[in-house]
Amino acid sequence: MNGDGALERLRREGRIVVVGASLAGLRAAETMREKGFAGELTMIGDEPYEPYDRPPLSKQVLLGMATADGTALPRRRDIDAKWRLGVPAAGLDMAARRVRLADGDEVEYDRLLIATGVRARPWPNPDEAGLDGVFVLRTRGDAAALERALAAGPGRVLVIGAGFTGSEIASACRERGLSVTVAERGDAPLVGALGGVVGAVAAEMHRENGVDLRTGIMVTGLEGDSSGRVRAAHLSDGTTLEAEVVVVSLGAQRNTEWLAGSGLGAGPRGIACDAGCRAFDIWGIVTDDIYVAGDVARSPHALFGYQFLSLEHWGNAVAQAETAAHNMLSRSSERRPHLWVPAFWSSQFGVNIKSVGVPSMGTEIVITQGSRAERRFVGVYGYQGRVIGAVTFDQCRWLDFYEQQIEQTAPFPPPYATVDRRPEGERPIPADFPDPSVPTHGPTITLSGYSPADRRMTFTPAHN
Repeated sequence: MNGDGALERLRREGRIVVVGASLAGLRAAETMREKGFAGELTMIGDEPYEPYDRPPLSKQVLLGMATADGTALPRRRDIDAKWRLGVPAAGLDMAARRVRLADGDEVEYDRLLIATGVRARPWPNPDEAGLDGVFVLRTRGDAAALERALAAGPGRVLVIGAGFTGSEIASACRERGLSVTVAERGDAPLVGALGGVVGAVAAEMHRENGVDLRTGIMVTGLEGDSSGRVRAAHLSDGTTLEAEVVVVSLGAQRNTEWLAGSGLGAGPRGIACDAGCRAFDIWGIVTDDIYVAGDVARSPHALFGYQFLSLEHWGNAVAQAETAAHNMLSRSSERRPHLWVPAFWSSQFGVNIKSVGVPSMGTEIVITQGSRAERRFVGVYGYQGRVIGAVTFDQCRWLDFYEQQIEQTAPFPPPYATVDRRPEGERPIPADFPDPSVPTHGPTITLSGYSPADRRMTFTPAHN
């Protein structure tokens, strides 16, 4: 459709399909209706549930403070949609403007929004992954099953991976009084997302709260008993650890496989799109009828060198969905860019951790407020002489200020004195991030280069 008349027809009687009954998908659908879209709206989701909130799954649900089926997202308004739930999308015909479903049905569209998100990376050995007592945590069903296992009081829980989700699971286990071992191949928890300086603080938090934290180590295999239930894990240092529950927390995989052969610029890093959320094809040419939002999107950002960023952030999913919905229904002169500054939060071991910007781009860090020893501080990351990110431990009141510093490309190290600056924060030190060429499950932000059609990245598990 071209021209103002075609746009009005789209708003009045067009067909919009949203693939992904997710946070991003729901907020986009609500925004479309708020902006006057009166046509046919179809929501496609691979799970049998309408959109629900994921952050509580690793927090309140695992603590038994909420139920998995009580995490439905609040609705801003009725979206009057056709729901196609429990049947995933299986293919896309860009020329015919059709989404093919796994049951063989096809859904036609005039505009398509892809918000298929990510899924938990499974344990690489399918037989071991299928043992009773081995879990991942991503979906409502995952959370309900894991909570039941924890409520049964297992003798030991093993968490494989100490990224944010793995650390939150370990925290929930300790709060429930369970013995928990965390195996992390990096030098510290959160090291891929926040670097070694902050990771060392996270490691102290784990150990002070009774976690058996083992870093620089990999799980090489899981062992089951004759009934098919997990009973032990074999570690790379030659030891064997008995465990009744194993939680695999090795990061996420973007849900793009269904787009293979479609002609879209989609691959393991996500679906490439421009700053206005329009998808690129495999030749790097922007489409005008396919948009992307949420965890599966890969878009350039002016503040971060115009590199393509993939973000697994709640707030980004909402903001990008609203931008995509606006642009899907607007003429070109009215479209706007998605330039949200990344922001993330986690709660573990009684400490509230929040970040803004892209800490993993930082080469240096300076502690501008508070003290790492007290677990109450602000760390500011620098890259090529400018502020690129910040993290706070129980000091979130400073985040808005540092978000402004990032937006203004403020100099690093910050040239001003602060009220609560301690001697440890007087000079920058190396942020100590791991080698970026080594796959890591830690970052919630992935810098993925400059080519919108880049499909070359593969993930090779280190524990094979």
